[in-house]
Amino acid sequence: MSANSALRRAGTVTALTAAAVLAAAGAASAHVTVHPESYAKGATDGVLTFRVPNEEDNASTTKVQVYLPTDHPVLGVLVSPQDGWTAKVTTTKLKTPVKTDDGTITEAASEITWTGGKIGAGQYEDFNVAFGQLPEDTDQLTFKALQTYSDGKVVRWIEEAASGGEEPENPAPTLKLTASDEAAASAAPATKSSAKATTTASGDASDSTARGLGIAGLIVGALGLAAAAFAFVRTRGARS
Repeated sequence: MSANSALRRAGTVTALTAAAVLAAAGAASAHVTVHPESYAKGATDGVLTFRVPNEEDNASTTKVQVYLPTDHPVLGVLVSPQDGWTAKVTTTKLKTPVKTDDGTITEAASEITWTGGKIGAGQYEDFNVAFGQLPEDTDQLTFKALQTYSDGKVVRWIEEAASGGEEPENPAPTLKLTASDEAAASAAPATKSSAKATTTASGDASDSTARGLGIAGLIVGALGLAAAAFAFVRTRGARS
């Protein structure tokens, strides 16, 4: 094998490896998520944002369905008007009514469906949902979601990650509920929104940094293999 041929092959391997790594990183992050990632148990008067990215190149997202748990209900749900989208909130009678300072709640939202809009390729949409109160008797809330495309494809974001296990292929949006003292920074009404925004931004930045470092490491490794191939070819050439 000539030196030029070996170098071309090494370069091809490097390029293909880098492209595969970047493609895998993009696919891993393209799923429906809820923000912020955590709230205090029993938190009141807050907002949950469901972020829906379009992961298809030749189809648009035309329908989004989010299912709210009723065994640990989210009380006082209100949807924010969304340009081009129509929201429908379905309520369900609770098996176990919830007692609050304002009385006993017997019904709660179980599903929110957005239709009429469009999320194109390479785009995402944020759907904001206000709540009156989050439950106090659970450590997390799982919001199963369905994403329907213009070509009829339906992606079911309904899988729950096992404790300590890897993220499933189609993970459901999950909100962690923490003890009140762990969320003291967001307790003051005047700074609640800014504190949540900072926490979310920091978390997103940390995730992005970790992914970036991992991708960079893999690409550097691929470049190292190419350099080794080049050195090997030069050594053989010198000996011959």
